[in-house]
Amino acid sequence: MGHLRQEAEPSEAGLDPKGLARLDEHFAHLVDDGRLPGCLVAVARHGRVAHLTTYGERDREARLPVESDTLWRMYSMTKPVTSVAALILLEEGHFRLADPVARFLPAFADPRVHVGGSGRDTRTRPASQPLLIQHLLTHTAGLTFGFYHSHPVDALYRDAGIESSVREGTNLAETCDLYASLPLQFEPGTEWNYSVAHNVLGRLIEVVSGQDLDVFLAERVFRPLGMDDAGFCVTDEQAGRLAELYGETEEGGIAPIAGLPLHGRPRLLSGSGGLVASARDYHRFMEMLRRRGELDGTRLLSPATVDLMTSNHLPGGADIRTFGSPVQRVPGKAGLGFGLGVSVVIDPDITQSPSSEGTFSWSGVATTTFWVDPRRDLTVQFLTQVRPTGSHTVVPELRRLVAEAIVE
Repeated sequence: MGHLRQEAEPSEAGLDPKGLARLDEHFAHLVDDGRLPGCLVAVARHGRVAHLTTYGERDREARLPVESDTLWRMYSMTKPVTSVAALILLEEGHFRLADPVARFLPAFADPRVHVGGSGRDTRTRPASQPLLIQHLLTHTAGLTFGFYHSHPVDALYRDAGIESSVREGTNLAETCDLYASLPLQFEPGTEWNYSVAHNVLGRLIEVVSGQDLDVFLAERVFRPLGMDDAGFCVTDEQAGRLAELYGETEEGGIAPIAGLPLHGRPRLLSGSGGLVASARDYHRFMEMLRRRGELDGTRLLSPATVDLMTSNHLPGGADIRTFGSPVQRVPGKAGLGFGLGVSVVIDPDITQSPSSEGTFSWSGVATTTFWVDPRRDLTVQFLTQVRPTGSHTVVPELRRLVAEAIVE
């Protein structure tokens, strides 16, 4: 049920077997060096998987290998899935992108913007415009993460017990009310800052649909697409396939760390990072997007809505590096715009890695990543389970090696 399978020979898909061998050798070296526990990489063209490699272990201590049906914590690769769920409701006419979030979540009715000070001396003013649904989808809402340590509002998140994105013991509704009680970093729509916005979007989906987020995703996304293992928890039957989570050590190796509590339905259903899934699950999700909203005769979104999702929404065609908040103004964001839940390549000449214009993607904190390249009719996913202590070179290296393996 959960196995991803190779469906075509590389040469049939315009891929160079020698280039793919170099890709495999590179990541095998990272595993053998103790920098990754194990990994899965899948490259598909024209809808068929033409390269599939598993290497290393999903659980080093138990000596369990990575397999094609291994389950992975997707973390922020949850966000594009939550975005698709919201866009389903948009197409059904339940809201518009320009609607205020407060229409559905009243706690956001009177947002205030930070103007100075910190801690108890924080000074704020009323926002000059409402927080809109499109601001959540584009990470331009003024929300943040406490772990940035770059702005006084980040510290207010930590003081409130939400250093990552949630406070222990709360549910999604309570957590979103807590976000709403804190000031925004900036006026909505004026900067890009990666944030807790998709948790708020997940709560909005619950209110609009009248269903818990996990139920809505199961009924409207996972089952229609045949994402049989995807969800917010693992069953007893699935548990043996779940990969162990690791963190980088000061010595340059990795060691097991605590991850999301996946055994039993979580109290907080995170639209930002709560998804667990197999490679086959996410391949089917990517294929639906590559096919502009349809897979195997099932249509989730119209082509126009997928085009809207995967187009740059930053004002004036800006990229994240120039429109981002100070912490986001880094070289790796050059040439990348942002759509509705995914980054979008808008200037391939200045991106950090070889890319085609229009390629859309996102990654997770445990070093998972995916991208869809419409021009090359290509989808790629890479799955492992390592939370790095700093910036990781895995994704740029993967993009370079895949690009080198494309021959037509």
